[in-house]
Amino acid sequence: MNRQNVSRLTPYMFIAPAALVMILALFYPIGYMIWGSFREWDPSQAISETEFVGLQNYIRLWFDPNFWESFTVTLIFAFTVVLVEMVLGVGLALLLDRNIRGMSVLRTLFILPMMIAPVVVGLVWRFMFHQTYGTFNRFLGAVGDTWWGGFLGIGPVDWLGQNPLLSVMIADIWQWTPFIFILSLAALQSLPRSALEAARIDGATGWQQIIHIKLPLMAPVLIVTMLLRLIDAFKVLEVILVLTGGGPGLSTEILALRIARTAREFRELGEAAAMSNYLLMLLMILTLGMFAFTRWQEARARRLKFAAEEEG
Repeated sequence: MNRQNVSRLTPYMFIAPAALVMILALFYPIGYMIWGSFREWDPSQAISETEFVGLQNYIRLWFDPNFWESFTVTLIFAFTVVLVEMVLGVGLALLLDRNIRGMSVLRTLFILPMMIAPVVVGLVWRFMFHQTYGTFNRFLGAVGDTWWGGFLGIGPVDWLGQNPLLSVMIADIWQWTPFIFILSLAALQSLPRSALEAARIDGATGWQQIIHIKLPLMAPVLIVTMLLRLIDAFKVLEVILVLTGGGPGLSTEILALRIARTAREFRELGEAAAMSNYLLMLLMILTLGMFAFTRWQEARARRLKFAAEEEG
């Protein structure tokens, strides 16, 4: 090997040990899970003592109606909460992107819910949704005593019994809208002022600036933020476990909860691993699609920024 080749390979030789450790730490557990999904695996057994069953776990899940019910609940929950959180979070960021006194305190207060442990969030909302003593039903009861409340039929609601999925959605939206808000606000405050000034000079209204300047320039950040929340929403567990326990029936049993039960209660680690791989494949497809969309949006934002700078 000549000196030129040695010089070119030297940086790679220095980072190789750290890169190897990183690759092993990242991918060995994933490989272990994939290998386990092809086996009939009881938690009390070592994986070397388990029976290889090929695609049997995947095929069994494919024809399991309970698995598809959990899959549907997961899709409804994840896409609904992320959509509502995006609308509320971006809306709040646009509203609070102003330099007025006390705004920093208000911004700090807004992000408090995401600092609370999910188990505590589940417990707090469980008490708030209580049919007799809960805050929501006390409010509805007070409204129901008015003439117009009685006319509309407003009264105590069995939130966790009759509207369990809506209840867990409300708790999730309350906790994670601040995450969207804080990243959207950071994106807003990093926008090039020259583009906004040029639009203002051209007579664009506040709404036109939001639609044609702010949102397109924020799009790459918003897409990554939405992707992160979507991945997290597919794996939410603690709040639902504390709030409803997955019930009544399977109405709030999302895939993460079903995977945990399959592994711990039914002692079917192979089937739980196969379920995890189905979820992993779905998230990979979503991620690749959103990254492709992000690249297209980044190119569009660069063209918009360049045009604004040229005009300015």
